[in-house]
Amino acid sequence: MTDAGLFLVLEGGEGVGKTTQWNRLSTLLTQAGHDVEALREPGGTPAGDVLRGVLLDPSATLAPETEALLFAASRAELVGQVIRPALARGAVVLVDRFLLSTYAYQGAGRGLALEALRASNDLATGGLAPHLTLLLSMSLDDSLARMHSRGSADRMERESLAFHDRVTCAFIAAAEAEWQVQYPEIGVVVRVDATGSVDDVTARCVARLIERWPARFAALGDPSHDAFSDFTRTGATNG
Repeated sequence: MTDAGLFLVLEGGEGVGKTTQWNRLSTLLTQAGHDVEALREPGGTPAGDVLRGVLLDPSATLAPETEALLFAASRAELVGQVIRPALARGAVVLVDRFLLSTYAYQGAGRGLALEALRASNDLATGGLAPHLTLLLSMSLDDSLARMHSRGSADRMERESLAFHDRVTCAFIAAAEAEWQVQYPEIGVVVRVDATGSVDDVTARCVARLIERWPARFAALGDPSHDAFSDFTRTGATNG
């Protein structure tokens, strides 16, 4: 591909199917001929993977400020070591969570000031913003029911109902144009209905990409590049 690099992010609360769609879109884009760098946060680098273990460990007890700084540290490694080089070579970078999750979880969820989070993350990202964030959305009751059906839960998933409600409200606010003007470092955020079948949600995500970059992603609408059945066979779960 000779196109400029694109930075795409998948976001949403627990249980909305975010990780499943991240996997599926990565495969679809690869089969359509794109150079894809699929990454997750926290993690994606040796240091980031260590920090992921600490941040998601159910037995870990972290102050909100410590948690926020560890996420920022993991992000700094990911941006510098992987994301910027991938964008420079023209890749489609697809990340499972990014800065918007910090604003939702550590900001709304933990009660930390968004201006403080903005400052620490500006250092981590060097001002790099996603070109597009697909925000998967469904009712909190439905997403938590799906999350609980998976069994074991990480440290973030084990938070209280009130915490997850604050996070969900923050994501809803981020889909509004006025909010995005106030926080341009998040980039463009578009809401994607996460209800219905996994295939339905993937089709909605693909439609958003084609809508925004029709020439670049036209092949995603070609059935010959359809990778949906791959995930049915492998039993991918909602994340």
